[in-house]
Amino acid sequence: LQARGRSRSPASELLRRRSPEVPKSPGEAKTAASKLKASSPSSLKMVASGSPLGLFAFSVTCILLGIVNAGISEPTLANLALSHGLFFGGLTQFVAAMWEFAAGNVFSATAFGSYGPFYLSIAAFTWALEAGLYAAPQEIDLALYFMTWCCFSVLIWIITFKLNKALVAIFTLVMLLFLFLAIGEYSVAFHKLAGWVGIACGCLGLYASFAMLLNVTWKGEFLPLGAIGSHGGETTAEKV
Repeated sequence: LQARGRSRSPASELLRRRSPEVPKSPGEAKTAASKLKASSPSSLKMVASGSPLGLFAFSVTCILLGIVNAGISEPTLANLALSHGLFFGGLTQFVAAMWEFAAGNVFSATAFGSYGPFYLSIAAFTWALEAGLYAAPQEIDLALYFMTWCCFSVLIWIITFKLNKALVAIFTLVMLLFLFLAIGEYSVAFHKLAGWVGIACGCLGLYASFAMLLNVTWKGEFLPLGAIGSHGGETTAEKV
């Protein structure tokens, strides 16, 4: 009878085996807590922000294409600008977007992951057209193409009002750039104006990307980005 009283049922034995081992002393409890903390995702090394790199790529390419559209340079600069847009403007922005997704920065990942392929599409379109792979598009085709990107930029611009004033200004110029490019299909003056807007947008983007990189590297707010709302005083690029 005593043997039967001490025996455990299969269910209770299974629960006993699955239950975690309780530390027997404060020292063991502290060790277990340290192991748990070390294995938690929050202790993993953070992925560096790709915002400065992506914005540098966007801005430099924007300036080069702006110079071409404004008619400042010789037409031969166009192929060099497109080659630059293919690699630095397009691929680099796309890579930066993937880093931003890994870092948890959804806005910049979406922006770089969109405008990077835009540069890629422009380069591919121009070279395929020059190679005679298809007929030249009509003016209305390119106007609708640029207007579509203008509408997309409006949506991105709205979100920037929760980030900083530098991005608000940049995407204001991006909207105008696509609008003027669309109108520029019917007007040489607006096409050149789009070039100057692109140059201004690129210069402002260079300032913002340099400010992000400087503030993060030197760990302080040395160049302001124009914080909005509760983001004042933050100096890292992770909020972009």
